[in-house]
Amino acid sequence: MLNTGTIYGVNGPIIYLKGNTGFQMSEMVFVGNEKLVGEVIALDKDLTTVQVYEETTGLHPGEEVIASGNPVSVTLAPGILNNIFDGIERPLEKISETGGPFITRGVSVDALDKKKKWKTHITVTKGAYLHPGDIIAEVPETHAIVHKCMVPPNLQGTVVDTAPDGDYTIQDTLITLELNNGAKRELTMTQQWPIRMARPVQNRFSASKPLITGQRIIDTMFPIAKGGTAAIPGGFGTGKTMTQHQIAKWSDADIIVYIGCGERGNEMTQVLEEFGKLVDPRTGNPLMDRTILIANTSNMPVAAREASIYTGLTLAEYYRDMGYDVAIMADSTSRWAEALRELSGRLEEMPAEEGFPAYLASRLSAFYERAGMMHNLNDTDGSVTIIGAVSPQGGDFSEPVTQNTKRFVRCFWGLDKSLAYARHFPAIHWLTSYSEYLGDLASWYHDNVSPKFVDYRNRLIALLNQESSLLEIVKLIGSDVLPDDQKLILEISRVIRLGFLQQNAFHKDDTCVSMEKQFLMMDTILYLYKQSRSLVTMGHPMSVLKSEDIFDRVIAIKYDVPNDKPEMFAQYQRDIDAFYQRVLEKNA
Repeated sequence: MLNTGTIYGVNGPIIYLKGNTGFQMSEMVFVGNEKLVGEVIALDKDLTTVQVYEETTGLHPGEEVIASGNPVSVTLAPGILNNIFDGIERPLEKISETGGPFITRGVSVDALDKKKKWKTHITVTKGAYLHPGDIIAEVPETHAIVHKCMVPPNLQGTVVDTAPDGDYTIQDTLITLELNNGAKRELTMTQQWPIRMARPVQNRFSASKPLITGQRIIDTMFPIAKGGTAAIPGGFGTGKTMTQHQIAKWSDADIIVYIGCGERGNEMTQVLEEFGKLVDPRTGNPLMDRTILIANTSNMPVAAREASIYTGLTLAEYYRDMGYDVAIMADSTSRWAEALRELSGRLEEMPAEEGFPAYLASRLSAFYERAGMMHNLNDTDGSVTIIGAVSPQGGDFSEPVTQNTKRFVRCFWGLDKSLAYARHFPAIHWLTSYSEYLGDLASWYHDNVSPKFVDYRNRLIALLNQESSLLEIVKLIGSDVLPDDQKLILEISRVIRLGFLQQNAFHKDDTCVSMEKQFLMMDTILYLYKQSRSLVTMGHPMSVLKSEDIFDRVIAIKYDVPNDKPEMFAQYQRDIDAFYQRVLEKNA
């Protein structure tokens, strides 16, 4: 018999029940006559507090609240990929079929299609002893991803019966397991898992492999590891969403989970339409074949916005358990924090800085800590990488969400408004950004790209830092009074900024760049700097060096050299040597 309670008070998305209801903490409940979905968030002997994930207009005291007996959970089975869910894993396309373009209150639809049959290959045999997480069947979920059905993490036992290979729904029995206590348990493709609980693993690895994104300022300057965490803070219009789109399309993650958390409805619509049209550069099939979209717009109830982050994270962990590398794009964690603030205000909790709850930092840390490169229960290795956009009001990085996020991420890609307005994209500023993964990944770069890679990267950063210092002087007294060696630093920094850091998402060769080309571009730029510095040291003025077109030619490398023709860089080295000889002869 399920526990019930009666509504005593309603405060926006917060519902109060008087008396001892017998409900459990974090239990999912159904509120009122329309069976709105809610979650128990506070309990004492005389009062139960519930947050409702749907619009509460029209609810009144006296309506019944029914417990489900289970925590708020997601359904895990084939059919998650190439789907669009709301914040509590309700498929939006199914909702639109039943209730039109707007989500109606109390709508009840299955998270996944229970009638669709999937071609299934059973991977275990009768008599086998299975441990938690062991793979029992494989299902081609999309063209890109094979779904691996697993033993739930809390079960183990001996296989006493298996179904033959064939077509099955997600509710059909695949194997029968005899547990250690003698009880029999039928396993299907479906699992349920609480969204606020991390899925168990055997071991967590330290960062050792980068997530290759094809974006030079990320891969070379401020890399993120697979299983790492990154924040993209920036004001309105600086390119947070577009940076995440580029990473989603071009990174070497197997699966993308995009969480639109509290974003504007028209922006979310644009995301959904664009993702539907994108072609996967790996396979030529739609990118949606390996993408999960969670849409929670700013006009949806705030409680569901708060839950959407955990829903996406749990789906990501499920695919990580199969041995896949998953990247989460959370856009944006500021809207999630604002939902926390609103709920906290409704609960009359003591506010902290800027009205955010005192537990903002612990919630952020709990979210980002679920990222990582893991050794799973079934002896596969997988990762969850979290890239969270932050939308500080007015672009102020000193506000609480940005500052607390910086404490828990190891990669910070600070977007700059002036760069965005100057059409320099990605607008990640090289002076405010950092990556703590560089040292962890140095050996990977050494073995897979070049032993010189990290040294070259550090030299480029050093030149950009020198440029920043020199520009302060230039503002005061102009550039004409600088000595030629400092003028050269300004010129070579311009080459780095325009030719290396700036990237054109609409150019076929520049939208995604291989690590080999990134290294050869650095090599060419630094070779030009070496030869030019040699000329300046010999007394040749910068005006003579700039009269040649070599600096602009090196800037244009990003367009002129295709990714698959690295041999063309040898010609640029010869051109730089020819430029060196011409300057020598001019001033002989």
